Amino acid sequence: MQGSATGLAYRGRTASIGFAHGPLVRVGADTNGERVAGNLAEEALALRAVIDAASGQIADLAGIAGGEAAQILEFQVALLEDEDFIQAIFASIGDGDPADVAWRSALDAQIADYNSAADEYLKARSSDLADLRDRVINILRGDGGPALEIPSGAVVCADDLPPSRFLEIDWSGGGGLALLRGSPTSHVAMLARARGIPMVVQLGAIPDVRANALLDGEGATLELDPSAEQVRLFEKRRESHRKSRASARAILRRPTASWRGERIKLFINIQRVDDLEHPDAQYADGIGLMRTEFLLTERGSLPDEETQFQAYDAVLRWADQRPVTIRTFDAGGDKPVAGFTLDGEANPFLGVRGLRLCLARPEIFAIQLRALARAAVRGNLKVMFPMVTSAAELEAGRKLFADVVQRLQADGIAAMLPELGIMVEVPAAALAITSFKTSFFSIGSNDLAQYVLACDRSNGALAPLMDPLHPAVLELIARTAEHGRRAAISVSLCGDMASDPRCLPALLNCGLRELSVNASALAQIKQTIDRLSSGGGLD
Repeated sequence: MQGSATGLAYRGRTASIGFAHGPLVRVGADTNGERVAGNLAEEALALRAVIDAASGQIADLAGIAGGEAAQILEFQVALLEDEDFIQAIFASIGDGDPADVAWRSALDAQIADYNSAADEYLKARSSDLADLRDRVINILRGDGGPALEIPSGAVVCADDLPPSRFLEIDWSGGGGLALLRGSPTSHVAMLARARGIPMVVQLGAIPDVRANALLDGEGATLELDPSAEQVRLFEKRRESHRKSRASARAILRRPTASWRGERIKLFINIQRVDDLEHPDAQYADGIGLMRTEFLLTERGSLPDEETQFQAYDAVLRWADQRPVTIRTFDAGGDKPVAGFTLDGEANPFLGVRGLRLCLARPEIFAIQLRALARAAVRGNLKVMFPMVTSAAELEAGRKLFADVVQRLQADGIAAMLPELGIMVEVPAAALAITSFKTSFFSIGSNDLAQYVLACDRSNGALAPLMDPLHPAVLELIARTAEHGRRAAISVSLCGDMASDPRCLPALLNCGLRELSVNASALAQIKQTIDRLSSGGGLD
């Protein structure tokens, strides 16, 4: 924190680049209001109605979010559907506790258990439990509307913010997010970057005051009640940023990006089909990563073959012969799915997830492979398996896929086996990269860095250690890229590093020539490559 004549300035860490100027609005748990309890029957009915209402709100938010954020919200829905847990709360009501007291007591006990766990994954879920606790209590006390009353363009300040709260805020008028804690690698940070919302985390203690605020996502600062001169300088920086973005969009219209005479292919990552509506998406060389987990959460049940086929076909039609890389279900870890993933794993990040899970549930996996095989005849489709550790896993997936194609063709259904590749996100895969017989590799830098550095990327306390530019991470990226060059196999990178201009020089020097980024970052990344190619540095 730095003092000034007219206000205070706080420095944190950048989670999403951008600028916001508006009123500071503090958002926090609001569960201290009084509530008049009814009789035992009325309290039980009230809690049941509120649980249904909360479940509906969260399901609606999951439908809006899609992708990985929706998987986080599913954790809350799963708890609301855990009858053993819920019945214990009703038993407390039967013993005389008001509904809100019984609910809070049960959730506080769960939160304490999660916070005391040695596993960082479980600790991280405690904030989701606290969010669910407060949502239900607020509804019980008559303050459970789905929308938060946030003025347009406000700088939202909170201790931390779970995805559900972020998604309830209307960001269409701009604004920014300032967190006292939080992490630049959290799911909320990913949402903020995807929506172009500036976000600064780990700001420390900020007074709960009404103030005019300047949030600088580039310099990672928050200024309260700035002077006229501070506002002038801030607006000058914001205008410079706006012009830079406009210049970057102009560069998008150029046919290719290049560096040292070599073409750099720029693809986009999408969470769901609707992401293709982003105006910059049309300038991409194709789709480097389509996450399919949104199909597991949008309908409240596992998707059938036709639902999946329609989604894949829509993306291939949009791409019009540009390559489309679709990742098979990457469920498990921090993305539980009812009826699919395993319950009660001690360490889900190292558990049955990704391809491991799909091979363990072939009856579910085969449905996705059938839809993909049918879609493959409609365009330039590539399919990759996530969380691959050994060549044997790849071959098991390939065999299952080939069997699916053979059965479809035998039934007279148009189908083909697309190009197959793997995500390189497990250190063992990068170290044994020559053992994989595959058409392409896609480096998942988020998980690769997490596993190499032994740092949970959602744990804000470990953020200083979670450095994607650590020499060990770069060595594995370079190792994979070099093998691709020698074997004439394409290698791309689709993690957050690809969307971070600060990482570009290192990635290009590692030998990468294909990057897949969020559509909102496409212009800036192409502009950065253009500057590096012309001998300029990073601004």
